Amino acid sequence: MSLVIHNTLTGKKENFKPIEEGKVKMYVCGVTVYDDIHMGHARSMIVFDMVARYLRYCGYDVTHVTNFTDVDDKIIIRAEERGIEPLQLSSQYIDKYFEDTEKLGLRRADIYPKASESIGDIIAMVQEIIDNGFAYPTSDGSVYFSVDKVENYGRLTNQKLENMSNQGRQVLNDEEKKNPMDFAVWKAAKEGEIAWDSPWGKGRPGWHIECSAMIRRHLGEAIDIHGGGNDLIFPHHENEILQTEACTGNPLSNYWMHNGMLQVKGVGMSKEEKMSKSLGNFFRVEDVAAKFDKQTIRFYFLNTHYRSPLVYGEDLLEEASVALKRLWNNYRELESYAKNASGEDDASAFIEECDAKFTESMDDDFNTRDAIEVLFSLARTTNRMMSEKTLSKKGAEDIIALLRKFDDVLGIYPEEEDTDDSLDAVMGILIDIRGELRKRKAYDLADMIRDRLTEAGIKLEDSSEGAKWKKI
Repeated sequence: MSLVIHNTLTGKKENFKPIEEGKVKMYVCGVTVYDDIHMGHARSMIVFDMVARYLRYCGYDVTHVTNFTDVDDKIIIRAEERGIEPLQLSSQYIDKYFEDTEKLGLRRADIYPKASESIGDIIAMVQEIIDNGFAYPTSDGSVYFSVDKVENYGRLTNQKLENMSNQGRQVLNDEEKKNPMDFAVWKAAKEGEIAWDSPWGKGRPGWHIECSAMIRRHLGEAIDIHGGGNDLIFPHHENEILQTEACTGNPLSNYWMHNGMLQVKGVGMSKEEKMSKSLGNFFRVEDVAAKFDKQTIRFYFLNTHYRSPLVYGEDLLEEASVALKRLWNNYRELESYAKNASGEDDASAFIEECDAKFTESMDDDFNTRDAIEVLFSLARTTNRMMSEKTLSKKGAEDIIALLRKFDDVLGIYPEEEDTDDSLDAVMGILIDIRGELRKRKAYDLADMIRDRLTEAGIKLEDSSEGAKWKKI
């Protein structure tokens, strides 16, 4: 089976074939930097981090671009409230963005373009759209894209223009607009706002045009994958398509991928609503990461298929933490077992089977839910083999290597330093001390060591071979 991707444009899964063999150009819409990132952002970030990781796992040379919208109405309003310049505010939140994404175990994109640094490209693209007859300037210095000039507006949402309503972050109705659905590619500056000179007067980019211009600058006329949350399908991604095709006459992206929304069910709500700053029901990554490690957060998101909706709750993160510790304990027991293994089964057939199942799951539209189930199946089998002492040293080492290979995609196992040989050594000392105390019948002190370790999240288990420890 080769990689198949669910393409929002066609509404079905399609075999993945890159424009250039062996290379993938992927653009993912980033955040508007006027506040801290929240867990709704985190879902999209982790999903497309996983996608880039798996494509590289498959041997592709991936160029991953994620933008920053650093000029925007919300940024201007927030900056005015704080008495600073808009670009100063957005710069502060870009720095904070990178601090917070470290807590999600993200690998950085290859390029992070900013709207404010792409003004020349944006102006040139707007002019080209005008020259090709798809946009018109107004008397106040704005420029609008004319949706009446295209025949198939609504391809991603599978709606006809006459059935659409003005929604999302579209510009409010303007008497100079020829059609209420026309959208701004260049916005005339208001008094005192940040602005740049243009052929139409001082102004700044519309929201949609920045992504079209950045893609063209950094990835070329057409790309393989365009990603983002499904709340961006309309109007943002629909309008990106129109802008780019008005210039090139060719499709912007061959595959459109959209992750499902992270939802919150709050007090008094009859149904789940998407997590967003505008609804005031968001949870900052910084706050969540103070309670849960990055592997748990990643596991929580990746244990559901990326296109499915997901309800947020700390209780669900707690459940994810408990489930993930089962995988961690299996991993640590494999490490410990490999040091003194005496079995003869190298598990080569089993390893090959797990490798194939993992790839089969991921090739099916990045089905991390099924891929993680492969890990639990592997843990159950290897726990039995270690208990029966049939697994060989080579088998244990090869399974550990396989898990590290899988984790290059998922990022849910402890990092090499997290396995912490020093902790293992300290625990060995404590176990020896506790054993000596029991020999001397100082049971109260021995029990105190056990109880204090339990409070610290470490469980001691006594067996005929001596005490063993694991995190709980």
